Amino acid sequence: MSLLRNVLTVGGATLVSRVAGFLRDTALAAALGTGPAADAFFVAFRLPNLFRRLFAEGAFAAAFVPLLVRRRGEAGDAAAARFAGEALVGLTAVVVVVAIAALFAAPLLVDLLAPGFTADPEKHELAIRLARICLPYLVAITVVALLSGLMTADRRYLMPALAPVVLNLVLIATLVALLAKGGVEPDRAATVLSWAVVVGGLGQVGLLAVAVSRANLAPPIVAPRLSPEIRRLFRLGLPGLLAGGMSEINLIVGTVIASSTAGAVSWLYYADRLYQLPLGVVGIAVGQVLLPEIAHRLGDRDGDGGRDVQNRALEFALALALPAALALALLAEPIVSVLFERGAFTAADRLAAARALAVFAAGLPAFVLVRVFAPAFYAREDTVTPMVIGGLAVAVNVATALAFLPVVGWLSVAIATAVAGWVNAGLLFARLLARGHWHIDADLRRRLPRLAVAAAAMAVTVHLAGLGLTEAFGPARGFAGKAGALALLVGLGLLVHGGLVVALRVVEPARLGAFLRRS
Repeated sequence: MSLLRNVLTVGGATLVSRVAGFLRDTALAAALGTGPAADAFFVAFRLPNLFRRLFAEGAFAAAFVPLLVRRRGEAGDAAAARFAGEALVGLTAVVVVVAIAALFAAPLLVDLLAPGFTADPEKHELAIRLARICLPYLVAITVVALLSGLMTADRRYLMPALAPVVLNLVLIATLVALLAKGGVEPDRAATVLSWAVVVGGLGQVGLLAVAVSRANLAPPIVAPRLSPEIRRLFRLGLPGLLAGGMSEINLIVGTVIASSTAGAVSWLYYADRLYQLPLGVVGIAVGQVLLPEIAHRLGDRDGDGGRDVQNRALEFALALALPAALALALLAEPIVSVLFERGAFTAADRLAAARALAVFAAGLPAFVLVRVFAPAFYAREDTVTPMVIGGLAVAVNVATALAFLPVVGWLSVAIATAVAGWVNAGLLFARLLARGHWHIDADLRRRLPRLAVAAAAMAVTVHLAGLGLTEAFGPARGFAGKAGALALLVGLGLLVHGGLVVALRVVEPARLGAFLRRS
């Protein structure tokens, strides 16, 4: 139950961030639509967004947290604090050099991310300019990641999970100001938003600096040196970053393929944002909590406790991921319509983004499972295996996208992403079983089929209820009518699934009641 409480803490904070992200994207759709300025901004934002997901959502922690926990246990708090200070100064210096190099290499980066932009010189130049503005965010998010790792290793999860909210709030405020003026040119709006990304990064640094100071975890600022611990951090960190970034590499590959179709980059972006909500609330939250929990249990030589934590985390993740995936697939078009169909975002855009979302949804359980399985490697200071398996998944992604491209066009990007997710999850789990790092206990074997039954019953109920509400989502209905009908379907689905989870005794009613009373 302590695991559940921590996951709910991180998941709740992540939900706040993702809801703010949806508000941001709703305003983005109204201000930029899916035109050249939107495509240029999304491509320019891809690189800092990659660093955000790598550092802020756990890939950096894969190397840093286990080392910090071990250092604290072996040499005490003072030695751990010095290690953290060396890591902060050293990593920041490295990323500053990377960011400066990227400023000069911005044209090459844009050509790599969106080669199709070369056919439109104005969009190409705009993307280069926006990318250069956004690049300082890389430095800010590096500092945020290390400060978040300090708090996570101490089992303080709330403030690191809330840090992304700052970026979204800054972007929302900027978009509201732009929309209030009215008639702002898309190119100028995209430029202002790019500067807002940098301001949001500085705000995240400020929030975490205050939180770390109040928790008495602030690391000393020391001269960087290649101590054995720092060398090990870099040795583990690079494979960890590559492994954690495989999903982003898949998206970059998709951007390259989609950039030759007008509007496709934006359609995939909006669909990606939607399935990232349950992935963030469930997968990322479970992964962030699971890593330090397993690391602490390994340090305490509590093998049984570690295995129990892993199995319960898998149950909890699938209990939420399965119904979320089915709901996104069944309600893709109404969701896109309610959230984005206004202003410059047209009905044709709605249909295209909904098709991508339905396909992404098929891979959602796999993306969540990757977040559950990977910490079992990272806690053992094995970052190479997830990297190798992630590389194989990228190869599958590229091959699948190219194979389906002549058949379904840009939609092959979404299909390939889902297929690669399942390959990644399957290979990770097979490797854990082969090494004896994961033991499926009796409770997990008993509960998984019941979770599948509950999710299937929810899907059937939502589908049948949706047939009766077809007119509510018609073009003649306004936002309030569509939003109300969507909320009704989602609420009905939650009621059916939650009721069956309790009725089938996936969760014991007595234990659930005691947990809710304590919480």
